Amino acid sequence: MAEHAQIPPDIAALSFEDALAELERIVRQLEEGRGKLDDAISSYERGTALKRHCEAKLREAQAKIDRITVTADGTLGTEPARID
Repeated sequence: MAEHAQIPPDIAALSFEDALAELERIVRQLEEGRGKLDDAISSYERGTALKRHCEAKLREAQAKIDRITVTADGTLGTEPARID
């Protein structure tokens, strides 16, 4: 996936839960306005990469959750899960 190429290796190695926790921490820091402007910009950029990583993980999980179907002639097939 081209998206993974844009995600730094240290973020790509994180689980969904760890990436989400770090993203939440960054959002809190940015909302509180703590730190210097350069640090805030770096945090924002890391947060953007964390968000992309979390979204990719969710898409991967959804792709793995296919619904097994049986056609009229009795053969098995799959269709994407409808998670709404």
